[in-house]
Amino acid sequence: MTPEALARIHAQAFSSTRAWSAAEFRDLLDQRGMILTGDDRAFALLRVTLDEAEVLTIATAPEHRRKGQARAVLAQAETAVQTLGAAVIFLEVAEDNDAARALYAQAGYAQIGRRPGYYLPKDAAPVAALVLRKALVAQ
Repeated sequence: MTPEALARIHAQAFSSTRAWSAAEFRDLLDQRGMILTGDDRAFALLRVTLDEAEVLTIATAPEHRRKGQARAVLAQAETAVQTLGAAVIFLEVAEDNDAARALYAQAGYAQIGRRPGYYLPKDAAPVAALVLRKALVAQ
């Protein structure tokens, strides 16, 4: 996928916050340890550092929501980061994003922290981020 396509899907998926630009996606994709899974329906972008992975974003185009696309790209991403040696994966999710929270709970992620005021919606009060973790290998 091109940075422009990623930016388009991200803008559609995150219309209430500042979406990432094509230039930002290009810069991220040029970094070491980046994993991109998905297609023009949904994608996941992760970073692997040593034995840890971090979900930077998962975005689903609105017309493809509630069809298992996010679950599929997350599963693909988890497999990809494991092949690079990641044993654990982390992410932040907006406290008020019930759909994403349900996705991550179903995928086996557990809350390990909370960051107040982490997300800044365009026309609303700041929203806390929940920090989630999942072990990818038995510990």
